[in-house]
Amino acid sequence: MKLLTVLLFTMFATATPWLGDFDSAKKEAAEKHKLILINFSGSDWCGPCIRLRKEILETALFDAYAADHLVLVRADFPRQKKNQLSKEQTKLNEALADKYNPDGKFPYTLLVDANGKVLKTWDGFPNKTPEAFIADVSSTTGN
Repeated sequence: MKLLTVLLFTMFATATPWLGDFDSAKKEAAEKHKLILINFSGSDWCGPCIRLRKEILETALFDAYAADHLVLVRADFPRQKKNQLSKEQTKLNEALADKYNPDGKFPYTLLVDANGKVLKTWDGFPNKTPEAFIADVSSTTGN
Protein backbone atom coordinates (compact mmCIF):
# COMPACT_ATOMS: atom_id res chain seq x y z
CA MET A 1 0.00 0.00 0.00
CA LYS A 2 2.83 2.36 0.85
CA LEU A 3 4.48 1.72 -2.53
CA LEU A 4 1.19 2.42 -4.32
CA THR A 5 0.87 5.73 -2.47
CA VAL A 6 4.42 6.71 -3.43
CA LEU A 7 3.81 5.74 -7.07
CA LEU A 8 0.58 7.74 -7.22
CA PHE A 9 2.23 10.77 -5.62
CA THR A 10 5.14 10.56 -8.06
CA MET A 11 2.76 10.27 -10.99
CA PHE A 12 0.79 13.36 -9.97
CA ALA A 13 3.84 15.32 -8.84
CA THR A 14 5.41 15.02 -12.29
CA ALA A 15 2.28 15.99 -14.24
CA THR A 16 2.85 18.66 -16.86
CA PRO A 17 1.40 21.87 -15.41
CA TRP A 18 -1.47 23.74 -17.04
CA LEU A 19 -0.70 27.43 -17.15
CA GLY A 20 -3.23 30.23 -16.85
CA ASP A 21 -1.15 33.02 -18.38
CA PHE A 22 -0.89 32.88 -22.17
CA ASP A 23 2.01 35.37 -22.27
CA SER A 24 4.05 33.11 -19.99
CA ALA A 25 3.10 30.14 -22.16
CA LYS A 26 4.30 31.92 -25.33
CA LYS A 27 7.60 32.77 -23.66
CA GLU A 28 8.11 29.17 -22.48
CA ALA A 29 7.13 27.78 -25.89
CA ALA A 30 9.64 30.03 -27.64
CA GLU A 31 12.43 29.14 -25.19
CA LYS A 32 11.77 25.39 -25.32
CA HIS A 33 10.78 25.19 -29.01
CA LYS A 34 7.34 23.79 -28.22
CA LEU A 35 3.81 24.46 -29.40
CA ILE A 36 0.97 25.58 -27.12
CA LEU A 37 -2.24 23.63 -26.54
CA ILE A 38 -5.03 25.90 -25.28
CA ASN A 39 -8.11 24.28 -23.74
CA PHE A 40 -11.27 26.32 -23.07
CA SER A 41 -13.23 24.53 -20.38
CA GLY A 42 -16.22 24.85 -18.10
CA SER A 43 -14.79 22.62 -15.40
CA ASP A 44 -17.85 22.39 -13.19
CA TRP A 45 -20.75 22.50 -15.65
CA CYS A 46 -19.65 21.29 -19.10
CA GLY A 47 -19.98 17.50 -19.42
CA PRO A 48 -17.89 17.20 -22.61
CA CYS A 49 -15.18 19.39 -21.00
CA ILE A 50 -15.01 17.06 -18.01
CA ARG A 51 -14.85 14.02 -20.31
CA LEU A 52 -12.07 15.61 -22.37
CA ARG A 53 -9.98 16.22 -19.26
CA LYS A 54 -10.56 12.77 -17.77
CA GLU A 55 -10.39 10.68 -20.94
CA ILE A 56 -7.62 12.49 -22.84
CA LEU A 57 -5.92 15.54 -21.35
CA GLU A 58 -5.28 14.14 -17.86
CA THR A 59 -4.12 10.68 -18.93
CA ALA A 60 -0.56 9.55 -18.26
CA LEU A 61 -0.07 8.97 -21.98
CA PHE A 62 -1.05 12.51 -22.97
CA ASP A 63 0.93 13.97 -20.08
CA ALA A 64 4.08 12.14 -21.21
CA TYR A 65 3.65 13.45 -24.75
CA ALA A 66 2.88 16.99 -23.59
CA ALA A 67 5.92 17.10 -21.31
CA ASP A 68 8.20 16.78 -24.34
CA HIS A 69 6.22 18.65 -26.99
CA LEU A 70 3.68 21.12 -25.60
CA VAL A 71 3.08 24.01 -23.26
CA LEU A 72 -0.42 23.62 -21.83
CA VAL A 73 -2.84 26.48 -21.16
CA ARG A 74 -6.29 26.09 -19.64
CA ALA A 75 -8.85 28.88 -19.80
CA ASP A 76 -11.50 27.72 -17.37
CA PHE A 77 -14.93 29.30 -16.96
CA PRO A 78 -16.52 27.67 -13.90
CA ARG A 79 -20.05 28.66 -12.90
CA GLN A 80 -20.35 27.46 -9.31
CA LYS A 81 -19.50 30.08 -6.72
CA LYS A 82 -17.19 27.71 -4.82
CA ASN A 83 -15.07 27.21 -7.97
CA GLN A 84 -14.74 30.85 -8.98
CA LEU A 85 -11.29 31.95 -10.09
CA SER A 86 -9.45 35.05 -8.97
CA LYS A 87 -10.40 38.29 -10.70
CA GLU A 88 -6.93 38.36 -12.28
CA GLN A 89 -7.27 34.83 -13.69
CA THR A 90 -10.81 35.53 -14.91
CA LYS A 91 -9.52 38.60 -16.74
CA LEU A 92 -6.71 36.56 -18.37
CA ASN A 93 -9.19 33.86 -19.44
CA GLU A 94 -11.62 36.39 -20.85
CA ALA A 95 -8.87 38.11 -22.86
CA LEU A 96 -7.79 34.73 -24.26
CA ALA A 97 -11.40 33.89 -25.13
CA ASP A 98 -11.85 37.27 -26.87
CA LYS A 99 -8.92 36.40 -29.10
CA TYR A 100 -9.34 32.65 -29.69
CA ASN A 101 -12.88 31.69 -28.67
CA PRO A 102 -15.19 34.65 -29.34
CA ASP A 103 -18.18 32.34 -29.94
CA GLY A 104 -17.83 30.80 -26.45
CA LYS A 105 -17.50 27.15 -27.52
CA PHE A 106 -16.93 24.51 -24.81
CA PRO A 107 -14.83 22.52 -24.91
CA TYR A 108 -12.70 24.22 -27.49
CA THR A 109 -9.07 23.26 -27.93
CA LEU A 110 -6.44 24.91 -30.10
CA LEU A 111 -2.87 24.17 -31.05
CA VAL A 112 -0.91 27.38 -31.61
CA ASP A 113 2.72 28.23 -32.20
CA ALA A 114 4.86 30.38 -29.89
CA ASN A 115 3.63 33.50 -31.69
CA GLY A 116 -0.01 32.57 -31.17
CA LYS A 117 -0.73 31.50 -34.76
CA VAL A 118 -3.50 28.87 -34.83
CA LEU A 119 -2.35 25.58 -36.36
CA LYS A 120 -5.31 23.32 -35.53
CA THR A 121 -8.57 23.39 -33.58
CA TRP A 122 -10.88 20.83 -31.98
CA ASP A 123 -14.46 21.99 -31.50
CA GLY A 124 -16.20 19.97 -28.79
CA PHE A 125 -15.15 16.58 -27.46
CA PRO A 126 -12.73 15.01 -30.00
CA ASN A 127 -14.24 11.51 -29.50
CA LYS A 128 -10.81 9.92 -29.86
CA THR A 129 -8.60 7.76 -27.72
CA PRO A 130 -5.63 9.48 -26.07
CA GLU A 131 -3.41 7.75 -28.65
CA ALA A 132 -5.47 9.04 -31.57
CA PHE A 133 -5.60 12.56 -30.12
CA ILE A 134 -1.81 12.55 -29.65
CA ALA A 135 -1.39 11.30 -33.23
CA ASP A 136 -3.63 14.16 -34.40
CA VAL A 137 -1.52 16.72 -32.50
CA SER A 138 1.70 15.05 -33.60
CA SER A 139 0.71 15.11 -37.27
CA THR A 140 0.35 18.87 -36.98
CA THR A 141 3.63 19.39 -35.13
CA GLY A 142 5.71 16.85 -37.00
CA ASN A 143 6.77 15.40 -33.61
